[in-house]
Amino acid sequence: MSDAGRRQRRWARVVTDIRPLRESADFRRLWFGLTVSQLGQQMAAITIAYQVYTMTRSSFAVGLVGLYALVPLVVFGLYGGAVLDAMDRRTVALIASAGLWAVSMALVLQAVLEVRSTSLLYSIVALQSACYAVNNPARSAIIPKLLPAELMPSANALGMASFNLGFTVGPLMAGVIIGWRGVAWAYAVDAILFTAAVYSLVRLPSMPPSNATGRPPGLAAVLEGLRFLRRSPNLRMTFVLDLCAMVLSQPRALFPALALTVYAGNASTLGLLQAAPAMGSLAAFALSGWISRIHRHGIAIAVAVACYGASVAGAGFAAIGLPGLLWLGVTFLALSGSADMVSAAYRSTVLQVAAPDEMRGRLQGVFTVVVAGGPRLGDFVAGSVADLTSDTSAVAIGGCACIVGATIACLAQRRFLRYDARAPQP
Repeated sequence: MSDAGRRQRRWARVVTDIRPLRESADFRRLWFGLTVSQLGQQMAAITIAYQVYTMTRSSFAVGLVGLYALVPLVVFGLYGGAVLDAMDRRTVALIASAGLWAVSMALVLQAVLEVRSTSLLYSIVALQSACYAVNNPARSAIIPKLLPAELMPSANALGMASFNLGFTVGPLMAGVIIGWRGVAWAYAVDAILFTAAVYSLVRLPSMPPSNATGRPPGLAAVLEGLRFLRRSPNLRMTFVLDLCAMVLSQPRALFPALALTVYAGNASTLGLLQAAPAMGSLAAFALSGWISRIHRHGIAIAVAVACYGASVAGAGFAAIGLPGLLWLGVTFLALSGSADMVSAAYRSTVLQVAAPDEMRGRLQGVFTVVVAGGPRLGDFVAGSVADLTSDTSAVAIGGCACIVGATIACLAQRRFLRYDARAPQP
């Protein structure tokens, strides 16, 4: 092999693996639709937080947004996962997506009418959470049908890139549009962009699970999935470690207060803080060619979660000691996003590869409850800690708590650290 060929091969091992996009046109459309719609969804998320904080001037009130989203997320996530194991996954995803689009229109309407009601916003968030709890696991359960197992780590890295591109560009766009035209326009852009997600589902073929009955399941199906999870220590640990990060050290509910008080900024400053973790995740994704070559996924997840906690703690201590240096806080938050990208890519792969197809929908439902519900509970925890201490102290305390929690979990379940993707065991 020539020197140029060897350099090209070494470079290919470092940069992003895009083989899943070349391998499947259906996956490519699904990924593109999700990427575009994520921009709008993250614009809506930051706009809701901004609306609530400007109406109340309270981080606790912003944290309540997560709490109102949590209950429907848990209920519909668990039951929606059971539905996915009994009915066509494409059909379920289309129905849930239609619900999400209707919620987007409701946000536009309340902003245009200038209702200024936190109760109405909390109610809309609850409906949005219920639809998301069904839509997200449906999309995730479809992906293993589109790609071979060896491409799943790369596909999940691409999925995280899609999510974090939305988290990067969406908040920045929201900050600009809010300052330029107001919150109604930010919500309107979300409603327009979400049509891309619906289109990507329309183009998919039918996606029935291996044991489809065509009938909505009962409570027994939900309990069966939870019993399977209880017998699956490796799958269970991926959820536990993610909860350590997202519940104990999720600082996003504190971003409005940090932006407007600690850093004496405006809506654009808030957008930058919100986008910082996603910027770090995208940077890690750009150099993620090595991800598919790591087989000890258990150790990789544990290390990534610990690095996430350390980075969040660093952002908190930087805000306490050097509150004038916005760039330092943004850097630490970006590092937390890099660690989260690595953790999420491996956690998704463990679930998609180790779980049997007849349980995949239910476990994806639990995954959505943990991944999406954890940060929402984390919003409430962070807001509550900030109410008892201060906004900056709450960030630092959360990062340290994440490290302690992850360490205790790994010591209690050391078998997880031996998990090998070449012989996946749930």
